[in-house]
Amino acid sequence: MIALFLVISKGFCMQDQGYGLWFDYRPVTENTIGYTTLFQQVHIDPEISNKAVIQNEIELAAFGMLSIQPEMTEASSATLTIIRYDRLNKELLQAFDVNNISLKPEGFAILPGSRTVLITALDDAGLLYGTYRFLQRIQSGAIIKNLKEISNPKVKVRILNHWDNLDRTVERGYAGSSIWNWHKLPEYKDPRYTDYARANASIGINSTVLTNVNANALVLTPDWIKKVKALADIFRPYGIRVYLTARFSAPMEIGNLQTADPLDPAVKKWWADKCDELYKLIPDFGGFLVKANSEGQPGPQNYGRTHAEGANMLADALAPHGGIVMWRAFVYSEHDRDDRAKQAFSEFVPLDGTFRKNVLLQVKNGPIDFQPREPFHPMFGAMPKTNMMPEFQITQEYLGFSTHLVFLPKLFEETLDADTYRQGSGSTVSKVTDGSMFGNALTGMAGVSNIGSDINWTGHPFAQANWYGFGRLAWDPYLDSATIAREWLALTYSQEPAFLDAMTPALLQTRETVVKYMTPLGLHHIMNAGHHYGPGPWIDQMSRDDWNSVYYHKADSTGLGFDRSSKGSNATSQYAQEIASLYNDIKTCPEELLLWFHHVPWNYKMKNGETLWNSLGITYQEGVDEVANLNKLWQDQKKYVPEPEFNEVSMLLEIQYKEACWWRDACMTYFQKFSHRPFPEVMGTPEHDLNYYKSLEFPYAPGIRPKWN
Repeated sequence: MIALFLVISKGFCMQDQGYGLWFDYRPVTENTIGYTTLFQQVHIDPEISNKAVIQNEIELAAFGMLSIQPEMTEASSATLTIIRYDRLNKELLQAFDVNNISLKPEGFAILPGSRTVLITALDDAGLLYGTYRFLQRIQSGAIIKNLKEISNPKVKVRILNHWDNLDRTVERGYAGSSIWNWHKLPEYKDPRYTDYARANASIGINSTVLTNVNANALVLTPDWIKKVKALADIFRPYGIRVYLTARFSAPMEIGNLQTADPLDPAVKKWWADKCDELYKLIPDFGGFLVKANSEGQPGPQNYGRTHAEGANMLADALAPHGGIVMWRAFVYSEHDRDDRAKQAFSEFVPLDGTFRKNVLLQVKNGPIDFQPREPFHPMFGAMPKTNMMPEFQITQEYLGFSTHLVFLPKLFEETLDADTYRQGSGSTVSKVTDGSMFGNALTGMAGVSNIGSDINWTGHPFAQANWYGFGRLAWDPYLDSATIAREWLALTYSQEPAFLDAMTPALLQTRETVVKYMTPLGLHHIMNAGHHYGPGPWIDQMSRDDWNSVYYHKADSTGLGFDRSSKGSNATSQYAQEIASLYNDIKTCPEELLLWFHHVPWNYKMKNGETLWNSLGITYQEGVDEVANLNKLWQDQKKYVPEPEFNEVSMLLEIQYKEACWWRDACMTYFQKFSHRPFPEVMGTPEHDLNYYKSLEFPYAPGIRPKWN
């Protein structure tokens, strides 16, 4: 029997603390909607491989939402029929007009009749996704006639990247330790692994990378591959393929070779043999994610080879098995004195057309590093002959960890909707992502996971929305974040219009709020060093220039900001001319990116009529005020939310308010050193002096990268 959500002592369900996520199947109001009728007789295609999984989900949902036990029948004329398209009989084809729908692999159709529903798909995965979507619509209160939905995934590889280490620490993880208990695997299979697979399948995620991009070669040894196999076996019925991070120097570290040169025949053979070993135990193994020649990780450049030569060597080893390589473009060298924002573009774009067809170049949403706001990465659309996938960070490394409420699908949407102009107007990042811009068959979207061992999976209850939202956008990168926010709120808390009307716009505002009190007007990378917890615009003693905050904001007596215009580092030249012209001119550059692209005088007059200095303080204060308003709004939602989660969010909002004030005061106090201007009246005077803020230390902040790699 597949695991049901766990229960702790004295009858207190872990759903009440968020374990149930967005599919905890709370009771729904029957009224005249006729849900009970739908579950009277359920027919599930007996020929599909995941029949037991689908049946279990139907039974859990029917019992949880309606307190009924559905009757399973072999008759295809049931009230709910879940059947593969190629097995539809003539009666079903005619009754539901199925001939007029278009289905693709993993896609599904939900077709309602008067008192019946048909769910059909080309394959078993599609039937599972259709079932989950059907149950979500029921849980959201949709009436039967409005259940119709035909949906095909627009992206092929929809993947979570876990930055989990083999010792169960999680780099940039803020929700406890890793959920992978490697010590007990392969024999002990935690029921949570099944619930993890259920959660991902429920939003269309079909792949997972189990290990950190700062890789440990040990996971590729025989005993560890057996542990990976145990997880792959659990995930398989849910349509989820397992990937691993490949440490480029593994042939030397665990293979006793003297080199890892990708052109060396012995190295090629070692990786080919390793792939044979992996696929023998895990026939649907997905492939490798690789971080190479970045932040100390080994790579092909160690041997004078290109990224393409390194990626292609691994791609050739995987190709006979149908595997792929996801090669990260997050590179910046301490030996390159040019603007860090330019380095990935400069290094990879000249290699366009040299990567194998089973290589996906994985590109962060912006050119620096998952900042609260960045312009879209200039590589999007600039490599028409190369498969490319965006990488988003679901975990909140730079956005307040798991103590700040930030709805990240708004950030993801901002990138996906950005127009690259690479093929004229309308050449959005979404069209790069789904392959439609250049006709790429291999497509993907990656999200750095925010999942950990905390009861509620993600640390902050509302951080679940970021996992959910990533999955929905990976399925369809054209979805709008408002739809996703309302969906998640209805599934997780309440369908009441008063709750949804209040909380949906509030949720959509949270990302902008965080930008305001952390990095307004295009500021970036001004967090504290190492752990990245809290403000640190004064950081200037790190071993590399581009690890220091002062490198990015360049505050001086004349002004603030990094000049990336044609008069500065000329990073704007890496964009299409339409974008470059917009960013180059201080008058047309969007103010939310002004300090990203320009060094702006303190007395520069902004669109609000205020000077840059005053606008900076006003914007910081707006962010603080918006957190206070969110807290007040949340207090009015108590009747809609389980008490444990309501109290948890309330306490976290208090922390967020305190830390928003900290960001405002620390940054403005520091920048005043250069502006020599009084603080804007609206923000008042900071509580402490600069020495106090600089003296704060946090040696045990979570998510710091382990020393061993």
